[in-house]
Amino acid sequence: MPVPKGTALDPARTRAAILEAATAAFYDHGLDGVGVADLCARTGVSKETLYRHFGSKQGLIEAVLEARSDRVTRWLRAAADAAGPDPADRLAAIFDALAGWHAEPGFRGCALVNAATQHHEGSARAAAARHLDRRLALLEDIAVRAGVREPGALAYQLLLLVSGSTTAADLHPGGGAAARHARQAALTLLRAATPAG
Repeated sequence: MPVPKGTALDPARTRAAILEAATAAFYDHGLDGVGVADLCARTGVSKETLYRHFGSKQGLIEAVLEARSDRVTRWLRAAADAAGPDPADRLAAIFDALAGWHAEPGFRGCALVNAATQHHEGSARAAAARHLDRRLALLEDIAVRAGVREPGALAYQLLLLVSGSTTAADLHPGGGAAARHARQAALTLLRAATPAG
């Protein structure tokens, strides 16, 4: 990404390129497995440029985690929205989307949970908690649409299935079927909680 001399710089494009490279590097190697010099080499920017955009490596980590959470949340909400208004269809679509992600080459689990595991205190943990809250809100919306009596409780149960399936898909030898099994359990929970009518 080195810019030829005399070319006008686009700060937004530079920032986006740094975020993209750092997102991939942190996901592949962990937060502590990539240094600032390596990040600069991957993006073709100087340390000064990186620090100008993010203040520090920690600032970059925080920006990466927030951007990743935004992207994943939009992706899962779009999957649910594409399934239509039926709560069961929306819930199934989330697990179908997860199954596709789990099957991708290079899948390494949830980047935010991985980050919080490495940096259990501080901003990485806070980012992971916010990310799980966003997933919880999406699942609670489904529970509310279904008219369940305790949508918060059901949403939390569904969150455990979402998070558990991602962990199992990453770490367990039989993880390839994790999202399918979690989908079945989630739909069973939804049916049991939905008032007859």
